[in-house]
Amino acid sequence: METKHQKMPKVVKVKNKAPAEVQITAEQLLREAKERDLEILPPPPKQKISDPDELADYQHRKRKAFEDSLRKNRTVISNWIKYAQWEESQKEVQRARSIYERALDVDHRNIILWLRYAEMEMRNRQVNHARNLWDRAVTVLPRANQFWYKYTYMEEMLGNVAGARQVFDRWMEWEPDEQAWLTYIKFELRYKETDRARRIYEKFVSVHPDIRNWIKFARFEEQHGFISGTRGVFERAVEFFGDELMDEKLFLAFAKFEEGQREHDRARVIYKYALQHIPKNRTQELYKAYTIHEKKYGDRTGIEDVIVSKRKFQYEEEVKANPNNYDAWFDYLRLVESEGDLEVIRETYERAIANVPPTKEKSFWRRYIYLWINYALFEELEAEDVKRTRQVYKYCLELLPHKHFTFSKIWLLYAHFEIRNKNLTAARKSLGMALGMCPKDKLFRGYIELEIKLREFDRCRILYQKFLEFGPENCVTWMRFAELEMSLGDADRARAIYELAVNQPRLDMPELLWKAYIDFEVGLSGTDKARALYERLLERTLHVKVWMSYAQFEMSASEEGNVLARQVYERANQSLRGAGEKEERILLLEAWRDFETQNGDKESLENVLQKMPRRVKKRQRVQADDGTEEGWEEIFDYIFPEDEATKQNLKVLEMAKAWKKQKAKAEEEGEERKAEK
Repeated sequence: METKHQKMPKVVKVKNKAPAEVQITAEQLLREAKERDLEILPPPPKQKISDPDELADYQHRKRKAFEDSLRKNRTVISNWIKYAQWEESQKEVQRARSIYERALDVDHRNIILWLRYAEMEMRNRQVNHARNLWDRAVTVLPRANQFWYKYTYMEEMLGNVAGARQVFDRWMEWEPDEQAWLTYIKFELRYKETDRARRIYEKFVSVHPDIRNWIKFARFEEQHGFISGTRGVFERAVEFFGDELMDEKLFLAFAKFEEGQREHDRARVIYKYALQHIPKNRTQELYKAYTIHEKKYGDRTGIEDVIVSKRKFQYEEEVKANPNNYDAWFDYLRLVESEGDLEVIRETYERAIANVPPTKEKSFWRRYIYLWINYALFEELEAEDVKRTRQVYKYCLELLPHKHFTFSKIWLLYAHFEIRNKNLTAARKSLGMALGMCPKDKLFRGYIELEIKLREFDRCRILYQKFLEFGPENCVTWMRFAELEMSLGDADRARAIYELAVNQPRLDMPELLWKAYIDFEVGLSGTDKARALYERLLERTLHVKVWMSYAQFEMSASEEGNVLARQVYERANQSLRGAGEKEERILLLEAWRDFETQNGDKESLENVLQKMPRRVKKRQRVQADDGTEEGWEEIFDYIFPEDEATKQNLKVLEMAKAWKKQKAKAEEEGEERKAEK
């Protein structure tokens, strides 16, 4: 028989393999299934029991299931509770009670088990059983407050007030937390037993001696109209806590109570007592309350005393904690000076200046020295005691370690003080001593200014000479000396000073000095001398700013200034071109271009524009400090047309040399061949 070949089904080719516009995720499928309730099974059918035998069979099956689960794991208390609750639902209270007892044998420390057992007894109105059960519970677990709360609540609901009180008394013997005591007190107050509540409060504050509990006790007495009792409670609390454990909250409550009773003198005494005995860092609220009290019930003097005393106490605490906290001393002294008591102010100043900085570093003395300055100014201006002021200055100058450092301000203040008191000799002597012991720029300048004001110019010259011997590199000093001579009309002296200055081997700011010298000559209409100075300066430096300043000078110096300025720019361009300073050369060309734009013609401007560089981007290797290569970086470079023309000429010369060398070689080879033939 011929077997027919079975045809394979054709595979459908998917023409469009692009993803669908709307994608469906697994999360979306699950969410749609839940929304349509596709996986929710229907509840089992309800079983109706209509026969005692059927009920007995049902109960037997359920009990067997519960017992099997208990045999598997006896320690799961939830199974016991479910079993007992089912028996209770079947009205089998005795069976439920038996199950709870069996569960207690398994775990007698489970609080939930005891609660469910007792609640079942109360639901079924088995009061004696419930009472016995609560007794057992509080005996086994006396620290479980839930049992006590439920027990007392049950007795109170049954109207057994005496029994509830007896339970509370048993509870309090265990010294529970604060809420238990307050619950007992509220219980007694519900039945108007104020004396009993007071006795409970007495025990309460002895067991839990916190300040807030004493305050609650005092408020209880106040609410029930026992004013003397309230005051007695506060006084006992103050005595109980003593000086070490005092807290401002207790005194605040005590003072507010006295305010409420209109005993403002008593409240004031309480505030003052508290402020004297409590550390100042814990009395912020107390000071606020005291201030408010004085504003309400005191006079202006009392209010000011409160504020001043508060700030004084704060400053005293600060300076006791850190005697070298000079900012606190300044604030303290300012407060004391506002009171105007000279003796107290002097005493405070003496206490402040006694705290000498521990090290001989100037940074630690910068704030301290102002204590002496303020002390001296106080004695001179406020106390008007010249003798004490002089003593303060002298003691301060003796105290300073002049070998390590000094303060020019003190020396100058002392000299001005002596001058105000018409003692010029002492002022000059003190400044001379300062320059001999610890010469400083500020001392020299202050001494010179003093002599200038006194019109003692010969002394000024001597001081400038000493100053320049001390610091010959200080350009400002040379300039001030020359300015002094110019102000006196002696130009030759000033020029000689400038000449000495510019010939110094080392200067801190030579550019300022040369500029001042050139301006000096220009001011005297010495154009040729100024031009000579520029030429001398260019021998020392070829900085672009010097060339630009020179060009500006030539442009404004004479009628042919434009021609001379252009020559300066050309010289500068050649000089910087030879030095290879591209950035400075660009600055010069830009300034030259601006000059030609304003003062030149098209030809001169075009000449400068042809010299302007072209900006190009280049790559160069980046090397680390240890010499390893880290890659490439892009930089911007400037190519000048003049430099390119020079390079092209050099290339032509090199090619000519190579051609000449090649020709000579060829001639030698030809001669050798002839010789061989």
